[in-house]
Amino acid sequence: MKMMTTVRNLPLALAWSLLATLALSGCINSHDNDNAANNAPGQGSGAADDDHDSDVTGSHSINGSIHVSAGTPGGEVSTINGSIRADDNAQLSGGHTVNGNISLGDHATASSLTTVNGGILLGQGVKVGATVSTVNGTLALRQDAKVGGHLANVNGSIILAGATVNGGISTVNGNIDIGANSHVRGGIVVHKPSTGFFHWWSDSDKPRVVVGPGAVVEGAMTFERAVRLYVSDTATIGQVTGATPVKFPGDQPPN
Repeated sequence: MKMMTTVRNLPLALAWSLLATLALSGCINSHDNDNAANNAPGQGSGAADDDHDSDVTGSHSINGSIHVSAGTPGGEVSTINGSIRADDNAQLSGGHTVNGNISLGDHATASSLTTVNGGILLGQGVKVGATVSTVNGTLALRQDAKVGGHLANVNGSIILAGATVNGGISTVNGNIDIGANSHVRGGIVVHKPSTGFFHWWSDSDKPRVVVGPGAVVEGAMTFERAVRLYVSDTATIGQVTGATPVKFPGDQPPN
């Protein structure tokens, strides 16, 4: 299932609950389970290798998922067809995959996280020093999670629930939900699709960007394509280019 359609237009609390449930079951998007990854174009069929714990120097795999235990000295972990899952309080210097999810438990730390076909879920209080990015997948940050660098995808929802991003946010086709009391430094950019046909789409196909109550977006908000932009009357934002903000009271904007 593709989470960018599953969580579309859902209230933040409901969307977050759904994301957390699906992350634990390995279903953030269509490439999120290991069997799907192994059956991607150019890959053979069959189940992925079992999860294995990383060691002090990190762990690397081709067809297999990686599990990082708490208390293990941080190393870099990478795989091609498989997910990466870190326990609460785990440490890793970097996590990188091609076809798979990345999920960090509460208060875990990492330097950077990247995938291509997969979602990234950061638990409560997680700290990532640099970039968190995917091409096709949802990016979800729980309460007090902090990303020191850029948060970016092309396709998929971006959800902040009381989280902080210091390097700006960018997407092309994704919905963005800056939840209550979240903080974004470096602004937000929604890029124009390379096809150039976005202006033919219906209003419901436009990305939905919400800045929730008490949230702060420092820096410009630039929209190179048509979006539906909703800003809480208690939020703080910078200059907006390419869209007209619709102010809303209460917890959620109109449907």
